[in-house]
Amino acid sequence: MNKLGFGLMRLPVIDKNDAASVDVEKVKQMVDAFIEAGFTYFDTAIMYCGSASQRIAKEVLVDRHPRDSFTLATKLHCAFFDSFEDRDRVFYDQLEQTGAGYFDYYLLHGVENENYSKFEKLDCFNWLLDKKAQGLVKHAGFSFHGTPQLLDQILTRHPEMEFVQMQLNYLDWESEWVQARDVHDMAVRHGKPIIVMEPVKGGTLANVPKEAETLLKAANPEMSVPSWAIRFAASQENVMMVLSGMSSIEQVRDNTGFMRDFRPLTEKEISITRKAAEIINAQIAVPCTGCSYCTDGCPMQIPIPKYFSLYNEDMREDLEEKGWTVNYYHYEALSGSFGKASDCIACGQCEGVCPQHLPIIDLMKQVSAHFDH
Repeated sequence: MNKLGFGLMRLPVIDKNDAASVDVEKVKQMVDAFIEAGFTYFDTAIMYCGSASQRIAKEVLVDRHPRDSFTLATKLHCAFFDSFEDRDRVFYDQLEQTGAGYFDYYLLHGVENENYSKFEKLDCFNWLLDKKAQGLVKHAGFSFHGTPQLLDQILTRHPEMEFVQMQLNYLDWESEWVQARDVHDMAVRHGKPIIVMEPVKGGTLANVPKEAETLLKAANPEMSVPSWAIRFAASQENVMMVLSGMSSIEQVRDNTGFMRDFRPLTEKEISITRKAAEIINAQIAVPCTGCSYCTDGCPMQIPIPKYFSLYNEDMREDLEEKGWTVNYYHYEALSGSFGKASDCIACGQCEGVCPQHLPIIDLMKQVSAHFDH
């Protein structure tokens, strides 16, 4: 397979305040262009696109292309099962929603920290192997946002897992939060193929500060800014697939253009990404990827990632000189339909599901102090 995968997570929408209002016709064009360029891997999950992603996968992909012409991956997240029976209920519902007949890749979703014990308690690893034995799953693995030590523990106990999906990008490579390099190296030590998620860190590495963009463009004027991030991920040892959450036909064309004849980054180019990371990290207040796992269960309906995005934009501005930015207007508009940052009741639901392990409650206080006045 070519190393680029299509993540069905950040699809174009008709209503920007409704993640499930996917623009199906646009996505059909994107899917067709992706396949026509010679790429086959598609990744979905239960909660993506306001829980509409798997249904969308059927409409834009499964119903329109021969089953042997594409590869489909989906996942079992621990928020959706509480018993042995639930596992099958979720799985067969996924088969029905996607119409796929079988899944080429199936992942236990978010096997880390407190979630890991639930997957063990309900024997999910053996359950997944049973699905593989039945021919309903071709390849069994798991996605992971934890520590290298925990990954070592899981792979030592479950060497039967065929691959690991992990967050990897040049911004997180040396991050003490994400520990991308160390987690990657642990998977390599166990000889596991790696599927990369968040190579562009939720768009952060597509819209970099001007100084970083100038650095990248000076090194290679022909390459787009996000191409550096995707090529960095694809260049790492044992990486078999890099997922890109594409949201426009232009992104599909750009990504397939430079990944069709993939060329790994040189040592000089890797050193340039290291410099770019230093510039970007110095200007990011909240390292949120915008995955929105935190929003579905928020009792106050706070659009947490959107507020973080507005806050990050303002933190890059010289606010003493400006005083007011358009982000105050955007915040006010959002808070007219959703909860304000100050509405946070510190229930902790969001922190329990955040793949980045962000202290969201404290960060909401900072966002509130900035915008709620």
